[in-house]
Amino acid sequence: MTVFPRWWPRGTTPTGMPTQDRIFQVNADTGLLTKCHWQLAASEAPTLLLIHGLEGCTESHYMIGLAHKAWDNGWNCIRINQRNCGNSEHLTPTLYHNGLSQDYGQIIQELTQQDGCQHIWLVGYSMGGNLALKLAGEMGKSLSSLRGVAAVCPNIQPASCVRALQRPSNWIYHQHFLRSLKAKLLRKAQLFPGKWDTSRLSRIQTMWEFDDVYTAPDGGYQDANDYYTNSAAENTLSAIPVPTLIITAQDDPFIPYDIFKNPALHKNPVIQLLAPTHGGHCGFFQPPLPQEDSFWAENRIIDWIQHQITR
Repeated sequence: MTVFPRWWPRGTTPTGMPTQDRIFQVNADTGLLTKCHWQLAASEAPTLLLIHGLEGCTESHYMIGLAHKAWDNGWNCIRINQRNCGNSEHLTPTLYHNGLSQDYGQIIQELTQQDGCQHIWLVGYSMGGNLALKLAGEMGKSLSSLRGVAAVCPNIQPASCVRALQRPSNWIYHQHFLRSLKAKLLRKAQLFPGKWDTSRLSRIQTMWEFDDVYTAPDGGYQDANDYYTNSAAENTLSAIPVPTLIITAQDDPFIPYDIFKNPALHKNPVIQLLAPTHGGHCGFFQPPLPQEDSFWAENRIIDWIQHQITR
């Protein structure tokens, strides 16, 4: 379920769906590369912002699929590359990490003030889901145009998720992420000589070690444990003020279902949790139905946002 949807045919881009490359300057030295799909009356349409997961990008299958569905519904959609993703390493001197929720607050503010978008919905997958929920808890009341948040398989308790990823049963997933992060760091080191000591890179065997040596110090954290603790969206769940949908699978191989037993999640009346027994990590594949395609989670997000808009 985790792997299969990646290879399932997505079909063609909806007729008339334009794509505009745009860089949002979230601070003096960092820009985020995005793919924007604007309706003709852009300021009047709802706007979906999509954030991918670890080592994903704007071209991840779920980013493309959800963008198509949003466009068909008459909504704007912006697919966001996190820092360094989607071949955007040159746009920032930093690494990306699980705590950079303020980046997306800056994008929302720019869209509101410069583009006149007053009905914005933030959707994140995996690491992107943590970022979306974290932002909603931190800034939800100050972002007047943020109408709601949806998160799919969010790693709201990063330490537990990294431990699960490092289990022997998840060796393939773990090695995929670790190799990709190492390669990205080497590319960054070439662009910004002297910023990182890559001599230790070959000896790193786990994600925890990588975050301890590189991600945490680069992000201003003491070590991996400090990084995981302070970047966790579980810290801000109780403060989320806008309608929120969390979708996770009870059989997700590296997002333990136990982390969603957090009392703050269940006591906050604006949060709705959908947790089917099966779905894998951001998979949720189903046989095609007469009225919808095989991507169950995407369809639930579109239905939920449409319901909120109608209300």
